[in-house]
Amino acid sequence: QEQLVESGGGTVQAGGSLKLSCAASGRTAGTFAMGWFRQAPGKEREFVAAINWSGGGTNVADSVKGRFTISRDSAKNTVYLQMNSLKPEDTAVYYCAGGVFFSSERVEVRDYDYWGQGTQVTVSS
Repeated sequence: QEQLVESGGGTVQAGGSLKLSCAASGRTAGTFAMGWFRQAPGKEREFVAAINWSGGGTNVADSVKGRFTISRDSAKNTVYLQMNSLKPEDTAVYYCAGGVFFSSERVEVRDYDYWGQGTQVTVSS
């Protein structure tokens, strides 16, 4: 059974940084494209960033481009989201997602097959 476990959320002041981690386990975990999504209260879940299974291709939403970086350690089956220059509007529950495909270009919730439990990120002004 494939499983994704996020960690690293918390509360930070505006302008600060946080690094989220997502550890994937299971027989096929090493072949996932991985993504990060977020969901703020009263809003739909939205795409943040994705990385292909080899780590050679990434895709970042315009709203976080230049501030957030996605990376992965294939040996550890772990993907990271480094978040810098955080803003109050970045406050949300952040979810890790795994998809049984190669590309980092898929940005829809329905494209992904596996989900973590979510981790809260709160940015205070």
